[in-house]
Amino acid sequence: MEASVEGRKTPLYEEHLRCAGKMVEFGGYILPVQYPTGVIKEHMAVRTACGLFDVSHMGEVLVQGPDALRNLNHLLTNEYGGMKDGKARYSPMCMENGGTVDDLIVYKVHDDDYFVVVNAANKDKDFAWMSEHCFGDCTMTDVSASYGQIALQGPAAEKILLKLAKEEDIPKGYYSALFDRMVGGIKCMVSRTGYTGEDGFEFYMAAEEAPALWRMLLEAGEPEGLIPCGLGARDTLRLEASMPLYGHELSEEISPIAAGLGNFVKTAKEEFIGKEALARELSNEGGRKRVGLKVTGKGIIREHQEVMVGEKLVGMTTSGTHCPYLGYPIAMAMLDQEFTPIGTQVEAVVRGRRVAAEVVKLPFYHR
Repeated sequence: MEASVEGRKTPLYEEHLRCAGKMVEFGGYILPVQYPTGVIKEHMAVRTACGLFDVSHMGEVLVQGPDALRNLNHLLTNEYGGMKDGKARYSPMCMENGGTVDDLIVYKVHDDDYFVVVNAANKDKDFAWMSEHCFGDCTMTDVSASYGQIALQGPAAEKILLKLAKEEDIPKGYYSALFDRMVGGIKCMVSRTGYTGEDGFEFYMAAEEAPALWRMLLEAGEPEGLIPCGLGARDTLRLEASMPLYGHELSEEISPIAAGLGNFVKTAKEEFIGKEALARELSNEGGRKRVGLKVTGKGIIREHQEVMVGEKLVGMTTSGTHCPYLGYPIAMAMLDQEFTPIGTQVEAVVRGRRVAAEVVKLPFYHR
């Protein structure tokens, strides 16, 4: 049955219908929010066995030329000098005022050649921003339409992948990739990355090859407990692993410093967009900061809910849900700094009712 939702179809659209995925619009694409197994079983499969995700909605940009590295270091808060071929590095991309345009991952293919992966909902905005700030001998090419992207996530991921790929075609280190490798006879970029807090891989292949690889992975993984997973589990998994989501823990109003991503802001760099504003923020003790909240009362905290200490408004939640693996409700929030110490008791206002919670250390979940 055709989905009655608006949006672009990924190369795996028909596969989701075949697996009876419940389709919704997300980031301009039609994607499965869950399958008949349900979010809880999908979440638990990734924590204990393995899950398969369609992430073809993500955007891909090639940054190439003798000035590619200078452009990346100008655009991004992280440092990209000294990277080895095949390494990946995460970074926020900021405006002059320190607000976040997006967060992304850069892969170094080789000198003068980088493969950049951006968030789906921001793809066009990001590419426009990057192109607008491009200088020197450097070209930026949006190749998103050419690629399918599949994520295989969970403790059984490598065992499953070994059924379809040679050991030398599997990257060993986290945040590393191998290019032009064969997986089940399909040429892929194989990356040891993910958005779940588990070990796993992300495969980039020609869009038209994605359905065949999806089916091969599901078949190879069935004995290991592999199941297809939707956006619902992707969100609960990333929240449990305390990974920020653009539009929630990062935005044009929330800087990487406020989001707790100061490790990825290299103010020792000569220059980058937003450096002065972020350096000021680093030296200033004011402002709000991202924290984890564990619900100690009765109820589930969601996003955009006021956080109170007594009668004082001290912040706002950015994401929240009941986490299947941990077995209790959690949330992330932006709180005034004086209320961010571990153990601080707060209350979230949920439909007019107060739900008790306490500030806890992030991440909530460790592999």
